[in-house]
Order: sequence, then structure tokens, then C-alpha cells
Amino acid sequence: MAYPDDLLGEDEHVVIHKHPHWKMLFWPIVVFLITVAVGAYLAALVSSQSWHTYAWIAIGVVAAIVIIWVVLGPLIRWRTTHFVITTHRVMMRFGVLTRTGIDIPMSRINSVQFRHGLLDRLVGAGTLIIESASDEPLEFDDIPNVERVHSLLYREINDDPNDDFHPGHTRSER
Repeated sequence: MAYPDDLLGEDEHVVIHKHPHWKMLFWPIVVFLITVAVGAYLAALVSSQSWHTYAWIAIGVVAAIVIIWVVLGPLIRWRTTHFVITTHRVMMRFGVLTRTGIDIPMSRINSVQFRHGLLDRLVGAGTLIIESASDEPLEFDDIPNVERVHSLLYREINDDPNDDFHPGHTRSER
């Protein structure tokens, strides 16, 4: 899914657009499966009772609340969270009812780091840490293919021909 072009500036292009890694949906999926299994077991358990209809309604309501709260909430948050690198900035957009955005201009980025532990390496995710000129470092968790994203971002930062430092070139060559 491409990032909307009308939100980009002139001569700005999307380099990479990602949602958080699917690992953030692991526990909601486990809860969904457990809820369905427990609900089916309880429904079968009370099916021979005379009041089984009321029990089924209660089981269905509790299961629906759990699924909406613990499963659909994280799924919608995952789907509406965007990590975007353009030719001019790094953007993070998240939120469902209240949208929040973070923009970091490429010219303000001092350093880019990534961190991923053993589990993150197994599933192909990690944390991207961006240090800008004036703020504390920002950490973006659950970035898929974090090493590739790190490399692309580093390349975008250093490919700017207008910056003060361009390896192998002097000011007169530009």
C-alpha cells in the first residue's frame, strides 16, 4: 500500500513504507484461538441444560468483548500504524481515533542505529533508533527488516549532495 502522494512535498518520494512487524499480533492471535476454544468448550458443556440459550448468549457476549478488546484493537492499531521513509524525512503515523504523527527531516538526523535480540532476529524485526539534532533519540519498535531499513535510511541521509560531508568529494567538485 503506497503512502498517499498528496501528503508529500514537491520532489519528495517514498523510499520505504512499512507497518509494524507481524510479531505484535502474535499474542492477540493466541488469545483469539484460546477464546474460541474455551467458548466452544463451555457451549458444549451447557448444551444439555434447560437454560443453555442464556448461557450461549452470555458466552458469546464475553467472547465478543474479549475478541474486540484484545484482538481487533491491536489488529486495527497495527494496520493504521505507518513507518515511512521519504527522500526528505522519516515519518511515523499511528492511532485510530486520534492520529499522531512524528516527522524528522533528513537534514536533522545525526545518527541511525538498530537493535534486535535473538527473537527479533529470528522473525526479522527490530528497533530503529534515530538521533536527531535537538531531541532525545527516538526508538521505533517492531520495524520489519530493520537492518535493510537502517541501510536505506543511512543511504538517504548520506546521498544528499547539498550536505556538508560527502565522502570522496570536496566542495569544489560539487
